[in-house]
Amino acid sequence: MRKLNVAVVGLGWVAEAHIAAFNATDGAQVTTVCSSRNPSPAEVEARYGVPLKVYSDYKKMLADPDIDVVSLCSANPLHPSQALAAIKAGKHVYIEKPIALNYADAKKMHQAIAASKSKVCVGFELRFSKHFTLIMSLLDKGLLGELHYGEADYYHGIGPWYGQFRWSKKVDGGGSALLSAGCHAMDALIKLMGEPVVEVTSYSTKSQAESFAEYEFDPCSVTILKFANGKIGKVTACIDCLQPYYFHFHLVGSKGSLLDNKIYTTELPGLLKEKWTVLETVPVDSGEVLDHPYLPQCQAFVDSIIQDKPMPLTGFGEAFETHRVIYAADQSARLGRPVKLSEFA
Repeated sequence: MRKLNVAVVGLGWVAEAHIAAFNATDGAQVTTVCSSRNPSPAEVEARYGVPLKVYSDYKKMLADPDIDVVSLCSANPLHPSQALAAIKAGKHVYIEKPIALNYADAKKMHQAIAASKSKVCVGFELRFSKHFTLIMSLLDKGLLGELHYGEADYYHGIGPWYGQFRWSKKVDGGGSALLSAGCHAMDALIKLMGEPVVEVTSYSTKSQAESFAEYEFDPCSVTILKFANGKIGKVTACIDCLQPYYFHFHLVGSKGSLLDNKIYTTELPGLLKEKWTVLETVPVDSGEVLDHPYLPQCQAFVDSIIQDKPMPLTGFGEAFETHRVIYAADQSARLGRPVKLSEFA
């Protein structure tokens, strides 16, 4: 069986991780790139180490019959239109987060994808991290019992020293603290709590540090989540902090609790209740895309296409539900009131 041919759209920071991950999979290879910067094939080969076909026109690229998969690493505002065009062209699509900066565009994407035969993966790759995998296994084995409270917080100072800042600071670029980056924490908590969100209350604010003054939106928010069965949770998205990167987990259940990479559980006799037991794993502790688990995610995506099975963990359906909660949270912060998810039906 021939390998799937992948076209990477946009040659920014995250494209490097996508190219490396797809080329390392068993079953796919990056053969094409598309960039409005119109680099020469020689420039592209020098940068990525392999010869690649280069397009500057997205529509012409989609017309290439040799391309099986389109990987969207383009600017956030372009994700909806480019994804819809790729679906219409019969391609499978990887969409970097956020899928869209507003609910109307996301809903159009959801409807088009549901009616298509295309497989779609969304860039919530942290669901494939060793840390997240470990937490899911603890829950599956019942070591925490039934969860009733959970926290997942994203702290990452994205200022002028960081490449993402030039677009992340804009309403039509980053969109909000959650859409820009904190969505990873929201997505993780929703999956871990295992129930749909029915209502959110969110507040936002902004640092007085001069380095964050160019943000066009409040780059710090906290959201309280109410789940369908009465569980509650909290997500902080803070991209205007002056501190090391920190991805925080705290889950509280009927048989124990988890704090980042530490656990206490009544299901393991002999543990000291006065001390946490450390679980050795690779923590989520970096905002650098090359440190993120794109390879296992891309391998799962390739397998889902070849085997004609649903994309696990980061398929469009689950990602769409996470984004619905984010749109509701951002609306809550704007309006100063709780927002029910039924308002985003």
